[in-house]
Amino acid sequence: MSRVGRKPIPIVKGVNVSKKDGIIVVKGPKGELSAKFHPDISVDVGQSEIVVSRSSDEKPQRALHGLWRALIQNMILGVTRGYTKKLEIVGVGYRAEIKGKKLQLMVGYSHPIVFGPPEGIMLETPTQTNIVISGIDKQLVGLVAAKIRSFRPPEPYKGKGIKYEGEYIRRKAGKAAAAIATK
Repeated sequence: MSRVGRKPIPIVKGVNVSKKDGIIVVKGPKGELSAKFHPDISVDVGQSEIVVSRSSDEKPQRALHGLWRALIQNMILGVTRGYTKKLEIVGVGYRAEIKGKKLQLMVGYSHPIVFGPPEGIMLETPTQTNIVISGIDKQLVGLVAAKIRSFRPPEPYKGKGIKYEGEYIRRKAGKAAAAIATK
């Protein structure tokens, strides 16, 4: 059996979990999330814990078992604590600011990039070179962070661009270093 899927999910105080017609709904202090789970997976909601089980021992069902246990756990953590991703902007003249509810990025193009976040996502810019993305849906927070990063991904020569906080950018030697190496 799956080691991840076998573990019961504790229901935190202040969180209400309900299941109806193949849809699980998690309500908590920060909001509400719902998901339609796979028909091969059964979810048993108890008073203090949730148990996820599968219909058979076939490989696709084993994969879904651990996946759905993790997704439900992420939903519970999302409605209680929420999720955040932090981005850093590196480059001379590169900056970000919030205008209304939209994020405006100046990242080396001839025009600013304006990004409107989807419903349920909060964007903050504590400094001109930092962006904080927060929300209750882990998947959506990661998707928005990846979308913002895609506007100017970090390049390997000088490291300029938008990167995740703590991300390591592998550097390449430029043409000058290649010319010295051939002599």
